[in-house]
Amino acid sequence: QEEHEQLLQAAVEQAEGLEQSLRNAEAVLAERAAQLRDAQAQLSRNKLLIEELRGENRRFAMALQAAELKQKSVEEKNQLLEEQASALKQLIGKITPASLSG
Repeated sequence: QEEHEQLLQAAVEQAEGLEQSLRNAEAVLAERAAQLRDAQAQLSRNKLLIEELRGENRRFAMALQAAELKQKSVEEKNQLLEEQASALKQLIGKITPASLSG
């Protein structure tokens, strides 16, 4: 009878130990699940941020392209003005001696 009670007591203690191990494992699992949910939420926020940055990058690329086109246009106009100024200087150079001698 005593041996039977000792075996029963050992079985109860083993069951209690297993229950404690199970509770510990469940706590670890719950913590890991919470960490995964946090990581998933952060990943979702990062994806949204990446999409926003891509959109902003597209807008910057379009603005840069427009600025480059405008700069090219300004440079072409500047070149034309320089050519006109040079032609005017040549014309003035031809007219001035003629008017002085006349």
